[in-house]
Amino acid sequence: MTENRQEDVVRDEVRRRYEEIARCEAGSCCCDSDCCGGATSVDAVDRGAQKGYTAEELAGLPQGADMSLGCGNPAAIAGLKPGETVLDLGSGGGIDCFLAARQVGETGQVIGVDMTPEMVSQARKNAVRGDYGNVEFRLGEIEHLPVADDSVDVIISNCVINLSTDKRAVLDEAYRVLRPEGRLAITDTVATAPLPEQVREDASLWSACIAGAVFVDDLRDMLQDVGFSQIHIRPKEESRQMIREWAPGRDVEEYVVSASIEAVKPT
Repeated sequence: MTENRQEDVVRDEVRRRYEEIARCEAGSCCCDSDCCGGATSVDAVDRGAQKGYTAEELAGLPQGADMSLGCGNPAAIAGLKPGETVLDLGSGGGIDCFLAARQVGETGQVIGVDMTPEMVSQARKNAVRGDYGNVEFRLGEIEHLPVADDSVDVIISNCVINLSTDKRAVLDEAYRVLRPEGRLAITDTVATAPLPEQVREDASLWSACIAGAVFVDDLRDMLQDVGFSQIHIRPKEESRQMIREWAPGRDVEEYVVSASIEAVKPT
């Protein structure tokens, strides 16, 4: 398969998978998704704890905001302050946007960007249900952000950048929209061993947040090349048990773990 064809297949599969999840959350279908920590036999509270959410954080969220996606809790590592503007890449149902909104307060702003119209629609409904007046959701691709230059204090993201076949473009865009001294605080999957070819070429494992993972050193190099400084990437070995549930029987936990990733745009 040619590189361009592979990118098209991956993008279509990712869009289809998350459209399906959004439709299921809205009650228009019946599914059992396991992508990026989606619905499994594990209790919802336990899934939240696996990713670093506390019961207090999850309490009071609008119904449908937590779709059990992601591999961490980016708002917990972002050090958010009242009045800051936060951008969430791949905002899904809005859980991380709503947690960030609590921290930045009424004087702050949170923007969620997602490429799936069904996700954006669901997130907007969730914002109304929860009366989050400082949160907005925009339709767009993380490789082409609908956000102005130098307008964001903090970028968060939860297991989304791995889904892109052009991670350099994503990081370039993140750098563009961040203000000087702006911060990147994301959770994502990283590779700890070379992924087998059959995994890399499996579009369903791309949408499951497995096949698109890159090595820590490669990710650090990309961040440095874009211009970021103060880069800290912390893999979490304990996440292998959680990741095993994303593709049962495929031994994907032997190749991938979740990690917290932080960086700063210099002055």
